[in-house]
Amino acid sequence: MLKTVCVYCGSGVGADLRFAASAQALGQSLAREGLGLVYGGGNSGLMGIVARAVLAGGGQVCGIIPEFLKSRELMLKEAQELIVVDDMHTRKRLMFERADAFVALPGGIGTLEELVEQMTWAQLDQHRKPILILDVAGFWRPLLSLLEHMRENEFIRPGLDVRYLVAEGAEDVVAMLRRSAAETRLDPVEPRHLVDKL
Repeated sequence: MLKTVCVYCGSGVGADLRFAASAQALGQSLAREGLGLVYGGGNSGLMGIVARAVLAGGGQVCGIIPEFLKSRELMLKEAQELIVVDDMHTRKRLMFERADAFVALPGGIGTLEELVEQMTWAQLDQHRKPILILDVAGFWRPLLSLLEHMRENEFIRPGLDVRYLVAEGAEDVVAMLRRSAAETRLDPVEPRHLVDKL
């Protein structure tokens, strides 16, 4: 049921050495478990680290990158599949279509936006693919606190809960995704009416 994992993460390495170590460990784990990586196609920052770790472990990498970011994010030419698209909307749509689950490593606004979009679609029952937040060194705790704040103030209401998993270590990610996928039975129907509006 779980064949590919989309990883959202920063095009920089961040201030904490544990971010890069976790990206490396996640990539190694995906390759070892026979799961393909879908990601933003860059060779810089955490993006490059996780992708190169998958490749080094003999795994499959699909990079999806807009034309205007090819040089800025140093497109990873070693990936088995590279898809160059016209814009960010197409990139996000293809990343969604190619992935069976989503993992967010530390990153910036783009990572946050991609993560929250998948959480929103799941909240609206437009997909049932697992979403996991890899909370390396407490990076995502402010977001997790904000989500709890939204619940307390009844903007995330019963029946409209936000479904996501949280792991603190990269070594836990694959098992958690597989367990979630088995429990929810991945829905093969894609949210076309939302995707088409991107």
